[in-house]
Amino acid sequence: MRLASVDTAALAVGLRVGMPLADARAQVGDLLVVAHDPVLDQDWLDRLAQGCARYTPLVALDAPDGLILDIAGAEHLFDGEAGLVADIDMRFTRLGMTLRHALGPTADAARALARYQARPAPDEDSAIRRLPVAALELDAEATTALVRAGLKTIGDLASRPMANLAARFGAGAAMALRRILGDAPSPLDPRITPPPVAAERRFAEPLGSTAHATQVLAELAAEAIDILTGRGKGGRHFRATFFRSDGLARTIAIETGHPTRDAGLVMRLFAERLDGLADPLDPGFGFDMIRLAVPRLETLGASQLKLEGGAARAANEGAAMDELADRLATRLGRHRVRRFRPTDTHIPEQAQLELPAIDAPAPLPWQTPEPGEPPTRPFHLFDPPQPIEVIAEVPDGPPQRFRWRRAFHAVRRYEGPERIAAEWWRRRDNGGLTRDYYRVEDAQGRRFWLFRHGLYDEKPDPRWYIHGVFA
Repeated sequence: MRLASVDTAALAVGLRVGMPLADARAQVGDLLVVAHDPVLDQDWLDRLAQGCARYTPLVALDAPDGLILDIAGAEHLFDGEAGLVADIDMRFTRLGMTLRHALGPTADAARALARYQARPAPDEDSAIRRLPVAALELDAEATTALVRAGLKTIGDLASRPMANLAARFGAGAAMALRRILGDAPSPLDPRITPPPVAAERRFAEPLGSTAHATQVLAELAAEAIDILTGRGKGGRHFRATFFRSDGLARTIAIETGHPTRDAGLVMRLFAERLDGLADPLDPGFGFDMIRLAVPRLETLGASQLKLEGGAARAANEGAAMDELADRLATRLGRHRVRRFRPTDTHIPEQAQLELPAIDAPAPLPWQTPEPGEPPTRPFHLFDPPQPIEVIAEVPDGPPQRFRWRRAFHAVRRYEGPERIAAEWWRRRDNGGLTRDYYRVEDAQGRRFWLFRHGLYDEKPDPRWYIHGVFA
């Protein structure tokens, strides 16, 4: 076992990352050791990234222990870069974090300066050129080759022709150098994509009440709805982030099955989510900022009701059902409330999909039987179909008797066959067996849906299956 990380006090007494634990304990008798958990480290880094969203929406993870913020256009909110850095340092210090930070023209340059800068420099360009070649973070063999060639700093590499570097040390080394120098793009992969609609409030005095924070959230929802109305859009996903004064943040999200511009509905769903949290929303020392984002929009036109009112009643009933599904999905979980959606196929077990209610697209028309006619399909199908033993009068005829789950059933009535061929256009070998389906009723009045899998010219001994039971 080895040390994965050490704090400032451990460094002061000579402990280093990678040192065997036995040696460390021999050197420091009262050493306090905590088991390394990379998952918790990643979770903590993610929580820090959420908190840094107060400064800019473009926050990227630099695992395992770094964050990259694109502050272009945001530093004026904190009286310049120095004020922004001071605010970040203050909040991280409250959390017991030791922070190394740097500013750079590109993400790669700022990252390299934060991790590899050893001494201050008169200007930004000089600081970048003083960095060791290890800042390129190439493989060990390439880094050793650069040092042996006398190229020890970024400045040494920048003074050489780029083509010669690429030819001798690889295109990766040349591209890494260009990105640090700002000659090539250094894009970020933000943890959260900036939403198309957002509204926020900042407070000089932190809010210490969750109820007060909820009232502010209702005001932000009204602002977001006004923006959506002006664009002719509706929201499908609403994300509220509560920023605490200690630097951490808590995000609460809701979704709807259809685009909406109903602020009351949005707040009812947020109330359901807040009431159902296993870990209640804790203001700590107070919320100093609340942001509501709408990351998912869809077109939502104005609706016009007919004079006779029939359409109004149907619309109200549909809206009530959609709101019920949204509230249940918010309370129980998005994957626990589902809807069936018909699909364009004649294969029975593929004729419908079970999708989360909030993800299901607009419903398609279902095939309904003629009035007075029995249903052609059972409500519930077995997955997979269950094998049965069948006795038929002729090999390709209807079933006379069958045994299912160790019980014999004498067929009194039957209807069929309904022949369903395989979807040959979706199979490379144009294969698949034909099915002959029968709706049968036994002597006790129980009704079953059976099929023979394959014709006798397709298979010498086709098997029989039961695919469902009629209610």
